[in-house]
Amino acid sequence: MADHIQIRPATGTWVVRAGGAVLGESQDALELTEGDNAPVIYFPRSDIAMAFLEPSQTTTQCPYKGTASYFSIVAKSGPIADAVWSYENPNPQVAQIKDYLAFYAEKVAVEQV
Repeated sequence: MADHIQIRPATGTWVVRAGGAVLGESQDALELTEGDNAPVIYFPRSDIAMAFLEPSQTTTQCPYKGTASYFSIVAKSGPIADAVWSYENPNPQVAQIKDYLAFYAEKVAVEQV
């Protein structure tokens, strides 16, 4: 793993909300810290209501983690574009985040409860 990336279990229970709805709650989330950036909470897919997520065409490339695929959230108030990302086939050094989803905190609420 790149020296500047740390992945560890996120302590406690974490919840993600969007458009007034709870999309998921997990006690098995991971916390990924990359360099000086704020930690990002990754939720297991099994703890997220995937019916509210719609794959988008957006992808980005990270030299350390690999190619990220994005999802938009289908909310009552309308779609929240590219609010979620996942590394479907992450680089081996960060294989722990496979089958996990991360959410933009600017677009949804990610909170420890």
